[in-house]
Amino acid sequence: MTESPNSSARFGFVAFAETWNGRLAMLGFVIGLATELLTGQGILGQIGLG
Repeated sequence: MTESPNSSARFGFVAFAETWNGRLAMLGFVIGLATELLTGQGILGQIGLG
C-alpha cells in the first residue's frame, strides 16, 4: 500500500513516520555506543541488569 505524495498522514506506516523512526533508531544506537565507550560498561550493566 502506498501513500500519495501530497498525503498529510503522519502516523502509521507512511514514509514520514518511517523516516523519523529510522533517524531516531540510528541516534539511539550512536548514543548507546558512546555511553558504552565512555563508561566501560555495556548497556545492560549501566541499567543494573548485567
